[in-house]
Amino acid sequence: MKRNNRTRKKKQNKLLSSIIISIIIIASTIWSKENIENTNNNSLANDSFAVASMQVHFIDVGQADSILILSDDEAMLVDAGNNEDGTYLVKYLKEQGISKLKYVIATHPHEDHIGGMDDVINNFTVETVLMPDVTHTTKTFEDVLNAMNENDLGITIPSVGEEYEIGKAKFVVIAPNKEMDENNLNDASIGVKLMNGNNRFIMCGDAQKFSEKEMLQSGIDLSAQVYKVSHHGSNTATTDAFLKAISPEYAIIQCGENNSYGHPHKETLHKLEQMGVIVLRNDKNGTIIAISDGNKIQWITEK
Repeated sequence: MKRNNRTRKKKQNKLLSSIIISIIIIASTIWSKENIENTNNNSLANDSFAVASMQVHFIDVGQADSILILSDDEAMLVDAGNNEDGTYLVKYLKEQGISKLKYVIATHPHEDHIGGMDDVINNFTVETVLMPDVTHTTKTFEDVLNAMNENDLGITIPSVGEEYEIGKAKFVVIAPNKEMDENNLNDASIGVKLMNGNNRFIMCGDAQKFSEKEMLQSGIDLSAQVYKVSHHGSNTATTDAFLKAISPEYAIIQCGENNSYGHPHKETLHKLEQMGVIVLRNDKNGTIIAISDGNKIQWITEK
């Protein structure tokens, strides 16, 4: 379900400009593997937060994806929600003190992943735009290409195994493993394994069973503490073998409240439950922020 203006305004008012102060103020719940409860602790300025070197913001953009990664003084954005989320995302990023994005990744050309990307490109200095080697005929996709042209940006098509640095962290490309066509855009999704010290995050856009099989056959180490559940928790993704290879402690589902697709599907939730994975969801928890110091991950949710 898409956010209405009143809800968006309410969420915007909760997010302040300083990255750390913003996190402290909006925190209402701290999640950890050992203690999963509402602590009602609004004083989070402890050593583990002060030395944190990476943050991953799973931004609540309703039935869509958008993930902000901050490491040292560098930032990257993976996907940018629906068309109507562009203004909200620009404001959110500016409230984090961001003026420049080292990377923008459009995992694939569906509207719920690139809808607000033209607004982002037009409002921030962007160094590199990564996209899969597929095209789309929608106006949304054309708007993104036009914004790139107006800002003298080209498309970087990443290859599996390539590594990119973001601050002291880095990410390796894990998908797609073969050329896809425009009739298979979900499985054309760029997948990355984000690494900060000993902490690992897997995020693969809307990659489905075919792409998951390709990743498994590639021999890439897919193990990670955090899995951004593919395709909003649909049963078209997250096969048993893929989930076992990741063996996550935490799963993040980016979906909208009461969405028409029924995401996340019961089958996917059951798999996660059976593995004892802690599940956080935008529709229930609002914006979700991971704090990684390279050894442990702490969580803050908006609600």
